[in-house]
Amino acid sequence: GKVTCGEKLGERFENGLKMTFTSWGAFCVRNPRPVILFSVVFIAMCCSGFVYVRATTNPVQLWSAPSSQARREKEYFDTHFGPFFRTEQLIIQAPNSHPDTYSPYPSGADVPFGPPLTKEILHQVLDLQNAIVNITASVDNETVTLKDICVAPLAPYNNNCTILSVLNYFQNSHSVLDHSVGDEFFVFADYHTHFLYCVRAPASLNDTSFLHDPCLGTFGGPVFPWLVLGGYDGENYNNATALVITFPVNNYYNDSRKLMKALAWEKEFINLVKNYNNPNLSISFSTERSIEDEINRESRSDVATVVISYIVMFVYISIALGHIQSCRRLLVDSKISLGIAGILIVLSSVACSIGIFSYFGIPVTLIVIEVIPFLVLAIGVDNIFIIVQTLQRDERLQGETLDKQIGRVLGDVAPSMLLSSLSEAVAFFLGTLSAMPAVRTFSLFAGTAVLIDFLLQVTCFVSLLGLDVRRQEKNRLDILCCIQSGHDTVTAQPSHSCLFVFFKNLYAPYLLRDWMRPIVVAVFVGILSFSTAVVHNVQIGLDQALSMPDDSYVMDYFSQLKYLHAGPPVYFVLEEGHNYTSLEGQNMVCGGMGCNNNSLVQQIFNAAEISSYTRIGYAPSSWIDDYFDWVKPQSSCCRVYNTTGQFCNASVTDPSCTRCRPLTPEGKQRPQGEDFMRFLPMFLSDNPNLKCGKGGHAAYSSAVNLINNHSAVGATYFMTYHTVLKESSDFIDAMKQARALADNITETMGIREKSYRVFPYSVFYVFYEQYLTIVHDAVFNLCISLGSIFLVTAVLLGFEIWAAVVVSATIAMIIINMFGVMWLWGISLNAVSLVNLVMSCGIAVEFCSHVTRAFTVSTKGSRVERAQEALAHMGSSVFSGITLTKFGGIVVLAFSKSQIFKVFYFRMYLAMVLLGAAHGLVFLPVLLSYIGPSVNKAKAQAAQERSRGTERERLLHF
Repeated sequence: GKVTCGEKLGERFENGLKMTFTSWGAFCVRNPRPVILFSVVFIAMCCSGFVYVRATTNPVQLWSAPSSQARREKEYFDTHFGPFFRTEQLIIQAPNSHPDTYSPYPSGADVPFGPPLTKEILHQVLDLQNAIVNITASVDNETVTLKDICVAPLAPYNNNCTILSVLNYFQNSHSVLDHSVGDEFFVFADYHTHFLYCVRAPASLNDTSFLHDPCLGTFGGPVFPWLVLGGYDGENYNNATALVITFPVNNYYNDSRKLMKALAWEKEFINLVKNYNNPNLSISFSTERSIEDEINRESRSDVATVVISYIVMFVYISIALGHIQSCRRLLVDSKISLGIAGILIVLSSVACSIGIFSYFGIPVTLIVIEVIPFLVLAIGVDNIFIIVQTLQRDERLQGETLDKQIGRVLGDVAPSMLLSSLSEAVAFFLGTLSAMPAVRTFSLFAGTAVLIDFLLQVTCFVSLLGLDVRRQEKNRLDILCCIQSGHDTVTAQPSHSCLFVFFKNLYAPYLLRDWMRPIVVAVFVGILSFSTAVVHNVQIGLDQALSMPDDSYVMDYFSQLKYLHAGPPVYFVLEEGHNYTSLEGQNMVCGGMGCNNNSLVQQIFNAAEISSYTRIGYAPSSWIDDYFDWVKPQSSCCRVYNTTGQFCNASVTDPSCTRCRPLTPEGKQRPQGEDFMRFLPMFLSDNPNLKCGKGGHAAYSSAVNLINNHSAVGATYFMTYHTVLKESSDFIDAMKQARALADNITETMGIREKSYRVFPYSVFYVFYEQYLTIVHDAVFNLCISLGSIFLVTAVLLGFEIWAAVVVSATIAMIIINMFGVMWLWGISLNAVSLVNLVMSCGIAVEFCSHVTRAFTVSTKGSRVERAQEALAHMGSSVFSGITLTKFGGIVVLAFSKSQIFKVFYFRMYLAMVLLGAAHGLVFLPVLLSYIGPSVNKAKAQAAQERSRGTERERLLHF
């Protein structure tokens, strides 16, 4: 038929690539020393960037983009209210104790008390608590105690640390715990009565029993029972089966010196609790540093597993590259040194990528270190096998020198290498458009590493290959190249490996039989249909237990979270701009009498009433309602000196102290305008005392920002708690519901069009926000990867659009089937698995592009014959270069101690290699035999012209 313009253009482009790489290969073989020296200098220059290398393990920087909503809200919260505190928490049970029964005096029903609420156990828990309080750590010869780092809301007036513990009902004192009133016959009041009173009125300064002991914690704030007790039913706190003790510690994220003190103290905390020996107590615990410590320990313990995995791959590559013709030439024909050099080139490309970006201050991440060597090794080793095995099968033409032979071989295979490498690199670079920092960083490093690997392979490795062939032709031993074998020198002859013979004579003809091809298509279409049907069932999130070693103490803590009755704190922040001094502005926010039915506080309260849906566990603490109670003239809280107008605490006995507001109808109304701002700073500085328990210093001093020299209120928050959150889905749903509630509050307050709003903030939002958009991110990244692969493939195949469609469709099938495997194997969709999916696009290109290009350049008569030739010539190299290489290394990962390695690396890597091999070496040849692109007539004519009258004519039809 007539040759079209498109076919001519494709042939010229293909021929241009072929001639360019032919000339370049010959140059590299003729000048090995300058090429190798230049490559080494280039690698050294890039790797010198390791001086500036910086690793980041900060999960905020890994999973949350700086422009994301959660990140912006976290920065707003930290700026206005300070960073969220570090949490050290214990969950304590008394497995060997029995429930206690309290019989009230003089009458009343018996009250059961859970095992950990017996006096003996409480004394023992108090001993443990005091031991923790007395922990000392050392930082640069400086002693650090809990008081140096703890949250002390009343400091400097009261330096007691906040300890959320049931023992704070007894002021953390053995003597108060033993306090009882009675006579020789009956006990009128003891710790039972005090406990029952305090769980109903935790802010009380007088329990009104015979004891008259305070319930307020020593730090000046209330201890809510749902925070310190666990395993009870309803509000029967006395039935608790677990005690929860929490030590909030300041989070000095901007002060490295103070942060080191907190970390040092936490380390001693862990050591003490781990080694604490009390057979009556079962202790589960966690600190702020625990998860990161355990992940680091896990990573160190898996270093050996990863090293063994790479050693297995290295040994296989070094042995498989050589083709031993006879036992006596074993040490000559082996290519161990060339294999090691090829591996070093692959690893050097990864090192160069890290070094280059370290120059620019881009931090490296754990994902980059763990995943990219695996990826580049898969891509690079495949290219090495294709070059070496094609040369081994080639016969040197009459009068052809070694440099021209290797140049000719490189001209045949380098366009295919360029196709796969450039497709992968472009796909990865476009992955940097992702909003997720971990995916963006991975894509940047991976794309650069793949490009550098290709450049080093067509330069340095080609030169090394020429040197190795010369060594072999001179009969010198592998590795010990200075020693010459005693046997006669033999010119290298073309040889075919057993795997090549198997693919050519058995596998390819059998696979492409007329009756086998429909079966293959039906099987793969069925698998695709199943995977498509279950894609939406893949779970989203990352089970935090997966990130822990099996023997971690944190795993025990996770298992005991079922005893908690309150989840993480959540703050509903009203941004700066609201007018609190007007009656209308107050009614929009407050929750007491006269406030709007849809006010901020009322809506949060209503949400807490349906906590199973909204995930809001309790009514919010409202500084504005407590302020109104504090300032009203009926209370004795708000007083000023009538001479100076300064605040006079309720505990001060002085006739010059008068009420802030008169006992008149007007005085009993809420303060507005200047009155509101006049007394608010007094409320926020007032410490609770016996005569006034409403002082807001402990509870609200950080909740209200006073601006313009205390003349206006800026940003404020209203705190409550989420319900207990265990699974990733719980955390994601809690964040969704809180944001929906905040949006509704903003809407009903009528401030959406203004410059401020209401938003929720909890410490976990910044980690879980990624899951709100993970599906969109996955679709976006995978689509742009497929799109870029299509474009690059279409161009580098000589504008074979239909061939690019076939390649892209096959890779899409692999990705969809990966989702099916994820559902079957319980692998959730998160940032780690998304990186693996993006990587699987790159590895899928290796399985598909080489076979497809071999099909397009084949000049056989029918599609079946062309598919058979492509599979025979490229299938064995792809199979040995990727499938066998990676399979050995992947199997080793199954023995890792880390759950995250087993799930996200062993399972996903195994799936991507098996699916890639199945589609690239089984389904794709069959698909090409049915709908592959027609022969490019211009290429066929050019091939006939080049081979006419030469030995190449025979080789082309081999």
